[in-house]
Amino acid sequence: MSVNKVILVGNVGKDPEVRHLEGGATVARFSLATNETYTDKSGKKVTQTEWHNIVVWRGLAEIAEKYVKSGKLLYVEGRIRNSSYEDKEGNKRYTTEILCDNFRFLGPSTGQGEKPNNYNESHGTDVGAAESDAEIPQPDDDLPF
Repeated sequence: MSVNKVILVGNVGKDPEVRHLEGGATVARFSLATNETYTDKSGKKVTQTEWHNIVVWRGLAEIAEKYVKSGKLLYVEGRIRNSSYEDKEGNKRYTTEILCDNFRFLGPSTGQGEKPNNYNESHGTDVGAAESDAEIPQPDDDLPF
């Protein structure tokens, strides 16, 4: 048995880049920043930011296109996918992406025509519930870390 499960809570780095494919599928890509703060040997607080490439498909991609914006705090569940390709110069490049199974908006809503944190426009349910049966924590729930 094996498990490939990722849970991230972080801020969206930029608005999603969305593509509508010929077969009707939609894919959205955006970056997510997570921060770790620690105290170094000299007693100085240091914040280290890790950037994650998030990929969202189909219905969730359409929701991301409408509502995911730069700076938003998101809870993301998914799995890691590593891949490689050759660039224009023939060099082998490697990428790591998080294939998002579901996500949830955390933090306050700005109220500017936004749906509530747990709203999925196409299904009237929690964001991600249409794509997965996994329970998504509420903002006040204890997150598993």
